[in-house]
Amino acid sequence: MARAVNKLTALKVRKLKEPGRYSDGDGLYFYISQSGSRSWVFRYRDRTTQKHRDKGLGPERDVSLEQAREAARRARASIREGVDPIDSDAKAKAQAAIDRARGVSLGHCIEQYIQAHRSSWRNEKHASQWENTLKSYASDLWDLPVTVIDTPEILRTLEPIWYDKTETATRVRQRLEAVLDWAAARKLRSAANPARWRGHLDKLLPKPAKLKAVKPRPALPYTEVGGFMQQLRAKDSLGARALELIILTASRPSEVTGGQWSEIDFARATWTVPAERMKAGKAHRIPLSDQAIAVLRAMPRIDAKYIFPGEGKNASMTTAAPLKVLKELSPGVVSHGFRSTFRDWAADMTAFPREIAEQALAHSLKDKTEAAYRRTDFFVKREKLMTAWADYCDRVQAESDNVASIVRATEKTGMR
Repeated sequence: MARAVNKLTALKVRKLKEPGRYSDGDGLYFYISQSGSRSWVFRYRDRTTQKHRDKGLGPERDVSLEQAREAARRARASIREGVDPIDSDAKAKAQAAIDRARGVSLGHCIEQYIQAHRSSWRNEKHASQWENTLKSYASDLWDLPVTVIDTPEILRTLEPIWYDKTETATRVRQRLEAVLDWAAARKLRSAANPARWRGHLDKLLPKPAKLKAVKPRPALPYTEVGGFMQQLRAKDSLGARALELIILTASRPSEVTGGQWSEIDFARATWTVPAERMKAGKAHRIPLSDQAIAVLRAMPRIDAKYIFPGEGKNASMTTAAPLKVLKELSPGVVSHGFRSTFRDWAADMTAFPREIAEQALAHSLKDKTEAAYRRTDFFVKREKLMTAWADYCDRVQAESDNVASIVRATEKTGMR
């Protein structure tokens, strides 16, 4: 007995109101959902799993009865040829997306990635570093379609710098991986990420940690800091004052050069650096010693906003200014190295607990559990620590004075 087909008419379809499934025959159904939406569906049995699958053919407002029957006829023809109509549509869409992406370059994806994440980064400099790094070391990939980027292209970019510029090469790899993941999420490529490290490039390149030991930033020995400060204070420039404040507060150079008057509370001798200017993304309170306050009070109010105003297009001073002063006085040492000078002094010359010195440097706790439970920033104890450090920076020591200074630096704090 032949199966009934064409059981519906256009008039009947228009009159149907109750939610349900209405058969036209040969797998074609008209659906009315509980919400009232009306659409056509072709139902068939998967030859592999023997389970029913529903292929949507479109809503009634866009697809007439005759058009739905024609779409069902094409779906049945596909099944007879051994092609699943749903899977074939999905593959066709994927291929269409790939075809569209062939004209999208990696450089375009990099620019779009930076634009999408710019607001979440700490400053504009970070975005510039992203773009400049990839333009410098991945320039050969910039104009290539993102769909063709594969392992050979990634290796061709990384291998020339992997051994001599390991840290830079690692950043390039991480950034390429992020951009290619972005492109995949945007359906611009479907292949596995060729810049991923684990389970892929780690089998082709040596681990960065094995290649070159991390070199600490060149720092001045703390026994020489008193003599250095004497020379520094003899220099009359904004760069010199910025460097002096970097040393006295044990802050990162960018935190000082970008400092704003609104962050300084002279009454409480406190400087609060907002989260967006901190490496860890968390606001940091700095107790200001009498010496640090003196530096700030002596600063000319050239700019209403920035303590150290910039020049040209720079609103605030760049870190190059204090570094230039440092190169004149002590070639080979870098501004950031004074944080190491401070840390060594705190460890060798005082009895302050480790966590006090680490908090003074605004270092994040590696132990996530401890970090979750800690509610204090040890401000009172850090006041004593920073006062002892500033007093130490005032003294020009003889080499034989090292041992005696340990006692002097800790007697005042009562922490020993």
